[in-house]
Amino acid sequence: MRVDRIVPNLTVTNLSQAVEEHAAVLGLIPVMDHGWIVTLADHGGHQLSVMTRDATGPTNPDVSVFVDDVHDAFARTCSAHLEIVHPLTEEPWGVTRFFYRATDGRVINVGMHTQSH
Repeated sequence: MRVDRIVPNLTVTNLSQAVEEHAAVLGLIPVMDHGWIVTLADHGGHQLSVMTRDATGPTNPDVSVFVDDVHDAFARTCSAHLEIVHPLTEEPWGVTRFFYRATDGRVINVGMHTQSH
């Protein structure tokens, strides 16, 4: 399994205001907008996501880690006996993902793109 990218997720109350602020201060532009999460990026591929409430997960993840084999990552998580917070799910927006809780309490969203949208 290879990690392709890691994106911090910030929970916000006002999505459009958060997007405007990070665009103004950091020069980031929206590259994905699902209405509840917006991912911003620069021209170098550095990313930051802001979100109000996860669309299908029971809680907002602290970070998203995209991998080339989410099924292997899920098996590794189970082998490590970590809590699965959101089961391995094929989401309608073209990502297969799951959440686990690290021993420090942080929730990690692990996923991979499975469809083009």
